[in-house]
Amino acid sequence: MKILVAGSGGWGTALALVLLKNGNQVSLWSYCQEESENLAKTLRNPFLPGVELPAEMDFTFSCQAAAHADMVVFATPSFAVRSTAKSFLPYLRPDAVLVCVTKGIEQGSGYCMSQVIEEETGRTVVALSGPSHAEEVSRGIPTGVVAACRDKALAERVQATFMRETLRVYTCPDTLGVELGAAHKNVIALCAGVCDGMGYGDNTKALLMTRGLAELARLGMAMGAKRETFAGLAGVGDLIVTCTSMHSRNRRAGILIGKGYGAREAMKEVGAVVEGYYAAKSAWELAGKYGVEMPITQAAYEVLYEGKDPHDAINNLMLRQKTSEVEDAAWAR
Repeated sequence: MKILVAGSGGWGTALALVLLKNGNQVSLWSYCQEESENLAKTLRNPFLPGVELPAEMDFTFSCQAAAHADMVVFATPSFAVRSTAKSFLPYLRPDAVLVCVTKGIEQGSGYCMSQVIEEETGRTVVALSGPSHAEEVSRGIPTGVVAACRDKALAERVQATFMRETLRVYTCPDTLGVELGAAHKNVIALCAGVCDGMGYGDNTKALLMTRGLAELARLGMAMGAKRETFAGLAGVGDLIVTCTSMHSRNRRAGILIGKGYGAREAMKEVGAVVEGYYAAKSAWELAGKYGVEMPITQAAYEVLYEGKDPHDAINNLMLRQKTSEVEDAAWAR
């Protein structure tokens, strides 16, 4: 199969390696000509130190490369997904399978990334997500992800294309739930980093992760997703790995904010796209639109966009009105 991976960051490159090892002809597309030529020359990606790229991998910066692809995998940062889909549209084959591996929520529209691609292309898109740091996937360290799509045949085709001994792929019909989990865990991971930066412990992080997942599920269900999706790989699985690993740019940025950096200053220090920053605003907007209470997301928005002191944000969360852990809990009489 001829596959074009659009986006030559760490994640796109890691998946290109997986697809190449599975016997496919793979082209890795870069937005910048200079970046593409540098990858071809050095066979190294600075986002994946120590990983050598195979000589048989093709590198391109031309959107016309999509004309030859049986499958196109969108792996750009979230802010570039719409423009990339629009640029590729004239060259997409009618039978090409479209896959989205970008995690985020578009500001303004509130769309998940597959919805953005579907709007631009008029095609059904498969979303691939789960606990998958590029640094580990590129080295063949085992993990599992979910191929989500309302079209079962498309999900199974993507499953078969990506699956190998180091990458187990499950299928799921709940694309919305999978993508909401993928996007919102970045917000919670950023908050977890803030707690780390302020010197809080494991108990605090466990509390944050658990209640963060609860408010994500509330939002997802209000939007039409399935609660059980958030208990899976794209929900709690991705949440665990992103909140606890130093591979996570979101957690690293949060640590800096917890130590006193401003949000923009922290992102500049991390030196790569911090998706949780953008997702926090989008999730905050969705919470308002659907009338869902999301106190952690609210606190994240206030810290990131309104300059609220993280210590005050934590105190406000801890002193919220008393409530039951489970909504509408039934007590035995």
